[in-house]
Amino acid sequence: MSGAEVAGLIVAVFWAILVSFLAVALLRLAQALRQATRLVADITEQAVPLLGEASTAVRSAHAQLARVDTITADVQEVTANASALSSTVAATFGGPLVKVAAFGYGVRRAVNLQGGDRTSTRTVLVGKALPGRRRRGSKG
Repeated sequence: MSGAEVAGLIVAVFWAILVSFLAVALLRLAQALRQATRLVADITEQAVPLLGEASTAVRSAHAQLARVDTITADVQEVTANASALSSTVAATFGGPLVKVAAFGYGVRRAVNLQGGDRTSTRTVLVGKALPGRRRRGSKG
């Protein structure tokens, strides 16, 4: 064998080894791509129903929010009506009731003073007690 034949044989062996390494690498790459394709398919199978459920949940939440909006509007209307009714009752009965209460207090006090009961001679104004007439025999 000549030197050129030995060199050609060595190059052929290196090419065979290189092709073998490339074939193994390509086989592993193909296997990884198959697994990635299977993974994407599985994720797609699971994601589509999840997206459907999420869409249903969003629709349900939207319907509930519409109901809450209706309820809030009704409550606001009831509150306005209650406020108007309260104002009407206060305007209609408030003044006369205060006058009747004041008249009743005045009559009760006059009867007590006429009857000789002078124990309740203190008047309370804005949270303060003002001294009334002093009782007989007490100092202070």
